[in-house]
Amino acid sequence: DPLRSCGFSAGKIATIQGIAQAALDGVVPDYATALAMDDEALIERLITLRGVGRWTVEMLLIYSLERPDILPADDFGVREGYRRLKGLEVQPTRKQMVEIGVAWRPYRTVASWYLWRMTGK
Repeated sequence: DPLRSCGFSAGKIATIQGIAQAALDGVVPDYATALAMDDEALIERLITLRGVGRWTVEMLLIYSLERPDILPADDFGVREGYRRLKGLEVQPTRKQMVEIGVAWRPYRTVASWYLWRMTGK
């Protein structure tokens, strides 16, 4: 009831409770452990949780763990920013964005920030 009164839907509440339980069960690592984990290992572990997808974990990697080499290739803003930067008719696909981003290693996070800026967001 307290979470519903804050405006959370039943689905969001289930997700929050699931993440909390997963933290208690050791599925969600503590901060120090997460810092030491490989990007893909952390993504694979956390996307097993209800309501947590790759994009969500990528945002965690970028903004909470400050990883310098994350390219959220599914992100609309990243793909739209690239489309605008290059004057393309259509956005690149996820696969194309991943291929394009190889050249930006090891600073794909920085590239993402600039691409987001291209959309004015």
